[in-house]
Amino acid sequence: MNEIRLTPMRKGIVGVQFLFVAFGATVLVPLLVGLDPATALFTAGIGTFIFHLVTKGKVPIFLGSSFAFIAPIIAASKQWGMPGTLAGITGVALVYFIMSGLIKWQGRRVLDRLFPPIVIGPVIILIGLTLSGSAVNMAKENWLLAMISLLTAILVLTLGKGLIKLVPVVCGIIVGYIVALCMGLVDVSGVAAAPWFALPPSIAHFQLPQFAWEPLVYMIPVAIAPVIEHIGDVYVVSAVARKDFVKDPGLHRTMLGDGLACLAAAFFGGPPVTTYSEVTGAMSITKITHPQVIRIAALTAIVFSVIGKLSALLQSIPQAVLGGIMLMLFGTIASVGIQNLVQHRVDLNVTRNIIIISVTLTLGIGGAVWSYGDFTLSGIGLSAVVGVVLNLILPHNKEEELESFKRNNN
Repeated sequence: MNEIRLTPMRKGIVGVQFLFVAFGATVLVPLLVGLDPATALFTAGIGTFIFHLVTKGKVPIFLGSSFAFIAPIIAASKQWGMPGTLAGITGVALVYFIMSGLIKWQGRRVLDRLFPPIVIGPVIILIGLTLSGSAVNMAKENWLLAMISLLTAILVLTLGKGLIKLVPVVCGIIVGYIVALCMGLVDVSGVAAAPWFALPPSIAHFQLPQFAWEPLVYMIPVAIAPVIEHIGDVYVVSAVARKDFVKDPGLHRTMLGDGLACLAAAFFGGPPVTTYSEVTGAMSITKITHPQVIRIAALTAIVFSVIGKLSALLQSIPQAVLGGIMLMLFGTIASVGIQNLVQHRVDLNVTRNIIIISVTLTLGIGGAVWSYGDFTLSGIGLSAVVGVVLNLILPHNKEEELESFKRNNN
């Protein structure tokens, strides 16, 4: 399909289809952390429009809920409550703003210096591993339901063709939900009582976030992984669309757009947003990369967010169904971190690399906590900071790195 021959009706159909590709992950994050899924759809739509405005409408990227913040939001909400946690999400936007300014000033080399693969790989692995306990705890509420949902998602992912292959989460949840209904494990009274049209609760009862510096600083280190993910996605989208978005409109603009979208999400009570590789994959299959199609997907997300019965339906999904899907999703996130190390040929025979990976993973998996007064840094955030610092201060062994270069080029 050539975008020049794409009629308005076809653009609309494909745009709605693209939303369904991103739908499962976008609503799954708020369901896991205790936020309203309707709000997440609203902030995903608004955030995508903000991103397109900042990038001059040139970059076909959809922004949805970020999995990187599931564990930090759960941990932060226990310490500062959800209002304080949402205020802390503004720290994520701050990281994007700083990175945007650095890229505008110094170019991408500053990112290569601060966040090389040896730092990012272990951090991404931790994002998946630290969530594994939550997945098992939810799945064990009903292992039969969890396994049915998981098996469905696996079959769709391995045997599915075309666009159906891109929506394993949606398929797994639908099948699991239907089975749960047949088993009498779903309470649909909330769906029946919900109005057809209703503003998301955080919009209808809008309140400014309760700003505090502790949750803000707590969230800042966690933003490292999504920042790198953003850069990678922009390069991938450029390859799919056969346009250099890194130069025009520029990586600094895409970073700024993502940051402003995260800021909007914090104000409206939604989870932080990030660039969605799922939609990029759908564009690769359909060969449709027109930014207008992505904006139609964003508009559809906003429309869906005001359908009260849809929000109630999502909230009625049994925890075991979600847990089954999580067993695959969180393991997949960890495998992406491993893939990142392999693709960049990170040599584990180099002592420096072993130290950075070992300390980063041990601190994160072991649940290390660093406190100073009322401020606490732990989990992924602490590990990310330590990884960056170790990478900056550990000396390079020229002999080991020369041997590594020879091994990688033989």
